[in-house]
Amino acid sequence: MENNDTIQLLKECDSGTKMAVESIDEILGRVKKTELRDVLNESRMHHEKLGNELHSLLLGHNSEEQEPAPIAKGMSWLKTNFKMAMDESDATIANIITDGCNMGVKSLHMYMNQYKGADSTSKDICSRLISIESKLCEDMQPYL
Repeated sequence: MENNDTIQLLKECDSGTKMAVESIDEILGRVKKTELRDVLNESRMHHEKLGNELHSLLLGHNSEEQEPAPIAKGMSWLKTNFKMAMDESDATIANIITDGCNMGVKSLHMYMNQYKGADSTSKDICSRLISIESKLCEDMQPYL
């Protein structure tokens, strides 16, 4: 029997990578500074690569991918568009991305604690996702 904690942790990480890619895609066209766009594109690539790895692991466990919760996606879209309507600066973009990264790191730590029985591979991939999110948050600091 498959380890349910492993599958659940992989699914949550998969959902997180998708949310990150969608959020970056939503905001990229509004970025003014080339350097900021490059940082976001690089992080997008890291999230997408990890997402592909997650998809393979989920398939190996005979499980399906997990989409981000519709409410979370909707709230993210509303927050992004509301803030951008008020101020379309790169500082606003960095602020939005920082908030998303912080929420992602918090959620991922919560899932690591919730799914303690997950195997070492899924814990490792979750830790790698936390590192990607933390680095992106740090990379946003010069633009705030």
